[in-house]
Amino acid sequence: MNSIIENSQVMRAGRAHAVPSSSPATLHLLKPQDRARWDAFVRSCPDATFFHLSGWQPVIEQSFGIKTWFYYVEQDGQIQGVLPLAQIKSRLFGHSLGAMPFCVYGGVAAIGDGARALLDGAADKLARELGVGHLEYRGMERAHPGDASWHTKELYVTFRKEISGDDEENLNAIPRKQRAMVRKGIKLGLRGEVDNHVDRLFTAYSHSVHRLGTPVFPKKYFALLQKEFGDECEVRTIVTDDGRLVGSVLSFYWRDEVVPYYGGGMDLAREVAGNDFMYWNLMQAAAARGCRLFDFGRSKLGTGAYDFKKNWGFTAQHLPYEYKLYGADALPDNNPLNPKYQLFIKMWKKLPIPLANLIGPHIVRNLG
Repeated sequence: MNSIIENSQVMRAGRAHAVPSSSPATLHLLKPQDRARWDAFVRSCPDATFFHLSGWQPVIEQSFGIKTWFYYVEQDGQIQGVLPLAQIKSRLFGHSLGAMPFCVYGGVAAIGDGARALLDGAADKLARELGVGHLEYRGMERAHPGDASWHTKELYVTFRKEISGDDEENLNAIPRKQRAMVRKGIKLGLRGEVDNHVDRLFTAYSHSVHRLGTPVFPKKYFALLQKEFGDECEVRTIVTDDGRLVGSVLSFYWRDEVVPYYGGGMDLAREVAGNDFMYWNLMQAAAARGCRLFDFGRSKLGTGAYDFKKNWGFTAQHLPYEYKLYGADALPDNNPLNPKYQLFIKMWKKLPIPLANLIGPHIVRNLG
């Protein structure tokens, strides 16, 4: 079987070029009536990801009140490239323009260098008009190698691995110690249930982020993701054999990939290997659905999430996010590992969960 990951790299390396035309390419902002065309292009473009879909615009704007610009380039009535952008403006965390907040991938997705240049130009012009500190693209590869005006830094990695349609083969591919934890959950009778709501997901997720000392997303955000993306957004909840909540994970299905994106576990999860079983149960369901790539998602270097994914036998792949500085004189460092946020994190952990869930959404909207 050819490597899916290698194939995707070949697709990106061998980007198609727009068909020569006598009509000029033109720049536009997405309107509601263009959403179907936009998404059709995204689904066919090798550069594009789930996070380029038009549904992110209403989700981000309605959940957080964040201003967005969804640019596209058109030629001869056909879309040639897209670039979703959002503005984050915060006294505490700075002023920026970039890929959709809370999305791990983003930036220009195009089938020709001309469209790519027009979209880059639009982002540069908007960044200057808004007076932002920096512009950020979030790609799996550098979009501007050799361009000194674009900077990158090593902070995030992603974990992507092929899976097969055979459960036993997938289970045996998990390193022995981690496989033992999965088997523990199986022996204890844990089971996965697909929810058509986000109630149990929010409960498990809010408990997890509270333990980490970070603000929670509003429940409305998860509900909008489920509503907007339909069958491509699944909420899978893990319970014990007597129905107690263990954990829950919201995942995206994209092409032949599954992307577990937001997950969390109750305190009980540690006793019953709940997190290990949850991702195994998702892997089983995704394989049965025809997925052949498991994208374990983004993690920061030096975190527990990073170690957990490595223990599953996944290899870290550096994410060379790109930054172009305008008003700022240094690259952004808005992450929990930054020492200046440690006191805040310690204080947040001491808040009662209901209070943290009330205040958190007002803070997290500024993080991006």
